Amino acid sequence: MAAVLGRLCRSGVLTPNNGISLHQIANLSTGAKFGRNRKVIYTAFGVLTGGAAGLLIALEQSVQASGNDLKPPKNVWPHSGTFSSLDHSSVRRGYEVYKQVCAACHSMRYIAYRNLIGVSHTEAEAKAEAEEIQVRDGPDDQGNYFMRPGKLSDYFPNPYPNEEAARAANNGAYPPDLSYIVSARHGGEDYIFALLTGYVDAPAGVVLREGQYFNPYFVGGAISMAQALYNEVIEYSDGTPATASQLAKDVSAFLKWTAEPEHDQRKKMALKAIMMFSLLFGVLFYIKRHKWSSLKTRKVAFKPPSPK
Repeated sequence: MAAVLGRLCRSGVLTPNNGISLHQIANLSTGAKFGRNRKVIYTAFGVLTGGAAGLLIALEQSVQASGNDLKPPKNVWPHSGTFSSLDHSSVRRGYEVYKQVCAACHSMRYIAYRNLIGVSHTEAEAKAEAEEIQVRDGPDDQGNYFMRPGKLSDYFPNPYPNEEAARAANNGAYPPDLSYIVSARHGGEDYIFALLTGYVDAPAGVVLREGQYFNPYFVGGAISMAQALYNEVIEYSDGTPATASQLAKDVSAFLKWTAEPEHDQRKKMALKAIMMFSLLFGVLFYIKRHKWSSLKTRKVAFKPPSPK
């Protein structure tokens, strides 16, 4: 028996280097468990991520959806194309609508008269528009405040001295500033157009308080702003028929410009960038073909060594 054990030890059968040791078996089992756990972790992470995304989408839809409000229909605007610019004639008419109708309640505190130059008015026309308002300025050398005609650097006037006065004049509702209203509302200019032309009688079962009107495109349906645009409510200086839909379309285009004054310039820059990168791509493609043609067309052949 001793002789047999001695031969086995000398042959190395019982040494840990030949075969799998207990430590290696433990490592293999640990690795297999880690692989299974990793799959479980990845699966759980994917399920949680998908569930969170679905919950966010459902919450957004539930916030946007209400009992009576409708989504504004999509309209075809002159500036809807990829490289289409704003209709500046419409923007000019929209300024007339804002000046004669909307400015009675809504402010545009971030738009100055100088911004009209080159967009809807010439410099002389914009200066004449600014001089129509009176701006409180001062103090002068005597320490007194005074009223002066507006200048190009002045911003559009606020119809109310403060928020409390605005609420008191509108049954507690505060008319929002219209400078960026298109960017601040879902649907953009489509929402503005639908809201201005969407006043209807309240359906059965809808109770409106005094001073409220029904508009299905407004959240909740009850809106404190009365319908402001009617046929021939103003006269355009260029003779365009002033129908209610035309008025809404023009003022929506004007508010689109006030919210994105860089609209046309951005599309010009995008077109220039596409042209520049297209030319650059062509040059790079030619250089690549010229420099790498020798490597692309080479043949690799194995030449066995010649016998000695």
